[in-house]
Amino acid sequence: KHSAFCLILRKNMLPKLRLRQLGCRLGGLPAFASGRRVSASFSSAVYEVKSQRLQTATRIEQLEKDAEIGGGHARIDKQHQKGKLTARERLDVLLDDGSFREFDKLKTHRCVDFGMQDNQFPGDGVVTGSGRINGRPVMVFSQDFTVFGGSLSETHAEKICKIMDKAMTLGVPVIGLNDSGGARIHEGMDSLAGYAEVFKRNVLASGAVPQISLIMGPCAGGAVYSPAMTDFVMMVRDTSYLFVTGPEVVKTVTREEVTQEELGGASVHTSTSGVAHRDFENDIEALLSTRSLFDYLPLSFRDEVPIMETADPSDRLCPALRRVIPEDSNVPYDIKGVIEQVVDEGTMFEIMPKYAKNIVTGFARMGGRTVGIVANQPKELAGVLDIDAS
Repeated sequence: KHSAFCLILRKNMLPKLRLRQLGCRLGGLPAFASGRRVSASFSSAVYEVKSQRLQTATRIEQLEKDAEIGGGHARIDKQHQKGKLTARERLDVLLDDGSFREFDKLKTHRCVDFGMQDNQFPGDGVVTGSGRINGRPVMVFSQDFTVFGGSLSETHAEKICKIMDKAMTLGVPVIGLNDSGGARIHEGMDSLAGYAEVFKRNVLASGAVPQISLIMGPCAGGAVYSPAMTDFVMMVRDTSYLFVTGPEVVKTVTREEVTQEELGGASVHTSTSGVAHRDFENDIEALLSTRSLFDYLPLSFRDEVPIMETADPSDRLCPALRRVIPEDSNVPYDIKGVIEQVVDEGTMFEIMPKYAKNIVTGFARMGGRTVGIVANQPKELAGVLDIDAS
């Protein structure tokens, strides 16, 4: 009973004692000051706290606005003049309306060399977070070329690593929208160490969750290695490039003059090197096609492939297949015509259509379920298997 009485006493008396003490500290009032004066001092303190909170909220609101315009309106206009979308505009196209939840929006770099402490941008050149594509969850990052050319700093890498870690924990795919000039040279080894962390996670995520990379600008150096390790690489014609080092360095070392397109353009990587799987006319086409590819993929190795409703009956007949193969074995035919007859609604998402044309690969659906397609193409090299096809 004595303990309970003491507890009740403390609950009732301590707030009053603290109120009197607060009045003494704020107003220099004697301990026996009237309750009215203590109350006035307390109200003044409350007003001061509310004022500070309002100032903080206003400052955060301004920082969020700064984060949303990236490097500023002038640089955004230059991005648009090149026919490119900004980092946030790309996410608006890729993800379902209103589904994006951003992480670390106000994070900035920690570099103090070369005057970088006076050159801060909230978000540090990359927009990261979670969202949904046709109702299914996905983790995304979108590099912002208007901020330091999309270059990767230590904190920039930390933001990317964070969403990759979350993707593996939750078992959802990762989509990266790459538009980066490579490592941020101001940070030296810290930037390169950041790339090492990203590469490590590319390896850990391989086979666990789907990884899709969209190359949406000139990517050089370290910005090339990570996409090359992902499952699917998409490029945009005339505006995206992938090369370890640029034309100027090649000219200095080998005295050979090459253009960006010849060195690492979409046509080179989709038809010659095989690094990229598809190329598209513009950003919007690339992003919408990525949404289509996403629908064919499971969320992770733990999940089944998605099943989509279809009006195409699985037991329908295909009379055209009786006439598809010519009587003369020397006459080629198009295997894609066979595939279109067999799969749901005659639709297939082809992978690497410009590379090793003697083999056809892609995703389609049968009975609403995703299936992988691998088919020899008699129209090209009689459908033989060679190194590129393999």
